[in-house]
Amino acid sequence: MSIGGRENVFPYDFAWGAATSAYQIEGGWNTDDKGPSIWDTFSHRKGKVFEDQNGDVACNSYKLWGEDLCCIKQLGLTHYRLSLSWSRLLPDGTTRCINHKGVNFYNKVINDLLASNVTPMVTLYHFDLPQALQDQGGWIWAGIADVFEAYAMFCFRNFGDRVKLWLTLNEPYVCAKLGHENSLFAPGLGDPGVSVYLAGHNMLRAHAKAWHTYDALFRPEQEGFVSLALNSDWAEPLDPGSPRDVAATERYMAFTLGWFASPVFMTGDYPATMRSRIEARSLAQGFPNSRLPVFTEGEPGVLGTADFFALNYYTSRRVRAESSPSGTPSFKGDQEAEGVVDPSWPVCGVPWLAVVPDGLRKLLKYIKATCQEPAIYITENGFAQVGTVDLEDSQRCQFYQDTLLEVSKEPIYSTQWCEGGVYCYVTNKDEAQTTKTGPQVMSLFQKPGDSPMGCWTGEMPGIGLLSGQAVTQLVGRYTTPPGTPIVCLLVSELPVTWSLV
Repeated sequence: MSIGGRENVFPYDFAWGAATSAYQIEGGWNTDDKGPSIWDTFSHRKGKVFEDQNGDVACNSYKLWGEDLCCIKQLGLTHYRLSLSWSRLLPDGTTRCINHKGVNFYNKVINDLLASNVTPMVTLYHFDLPQALQDQGGWIWAGIADVFEAYAMFCFRNFGDRVKLWLTLNEPYVCAKLGHENSLFAPGLGDPGVSVYLAGHNMLRAHAKAWHTYDALFRPEQEGFVSLALNSDWAEPLDPGSPRDVAATERYMAFTLGWFASPVFMTGDYPATMRSRIEARSLAQGFPNSRLPVFTEGEPGVLGTADFFALNYYTSRRVRAESSPSGTPSFKGDQEAEGVVDPSWPVCGVPWLAVVPDGLRKLLKYIKATCQEPAIYITENGFAQVGTVDLEDSQRCQFYQDTLLEVSKEPIYSTQWCEGGVYCYVTNKDEAQTTKTGPQVMSLFQKPGDSPMGCWTGEMPGIGLLSGQAVTQLVGRYTTPPGTPIVCLLVSELPVTWSLV
């Protein structure tokens, strides 16, 4: 395949897929005995979400899965990332209360995908904790790790004979920081500098327990792979000549990617700069110990509890040093680093989402260098637009051409693909999406049965396709064996509720 004039930058059997999550697309929030999640509770509180919108209906995928499957098959996808709704399977969060209607739904989804030659990648937790567990303390409750382990075991036992790619958690950084530091996300807690670290710690404990359980009890027979999806910006100093900005950039990466990657992939513990800074500031603030918890010897180790690196990347930041008063605990104060958007970077429909394709390449290289050269799955990446989007969608087309070109420059890509370790899920969080219109998808692909030189654009219900001109611009020439489908999917299946929180 040609990207930016370069031929054969990706192998002919490179896999492309779409990524979704339960709360963002399913709807049916109280249908068929499903229990409430923290996002149901949070979004039903007046003033918590933009225009008091919610995910009660979302894309209505719980009822319209057949139409989603039709789109997936017509697109020729090889992989599909979805998440399981914990409270749809276990309404009170525990295996004491099993909702067989939920089990049947996900069995159908998985079976339908496999029957269509689509490989499922399944996320156990994507922000939607059962409200019953939140009532016991949620992620700041020490017992949550054991409950999550039991939930994971339930899923491995019920679906693991067919699911071979698992993610325990999606973006624990976002869940901990936005949900427990500044109350922007469910459950809406605001306990600065304390709950954020406790929630993150318990999520790592939960992940480690689930991984060890799979490794000991299920891997020998099921032969699957388990990881967790980590989000991160790429960061560079605002002033490369400033030692303070350089040091702040290192802290920014440590408090973002390193917070969860260091325990799992590097050292088995949090980054040294997090340890030292949070402990010093905690003692100065009158705490008897560091606000950053410690891993105990009596629990399963977290180091090495990932079979691949799952990365969600959207944007980059220039970083400058920031001084914060030491008297008040906060994540921002501990980090003392502010990320800003470079004014030279183009910005898409969401102000914080600057378009920086080369940041992904640099981040991949950084992960390769610091995380023991893991196999890498790009599990999220995208370009948001607001308002009516033209079917030719030239801006998004250019974004993906630029992004794929940058990624193709990094040797990590071809090396790890040879080991079977790299897939790219390309998602777009689009504020124009409503709870009524369903998913909007822009795609390019080879029509089944056509020669590898042919590109097809056509009409499908609920889907907008790139024009033939844009397809040609993005893909160029296929150089694959006849009949091999090559798909690059640019997907937006996100209700406005989520993106405008």
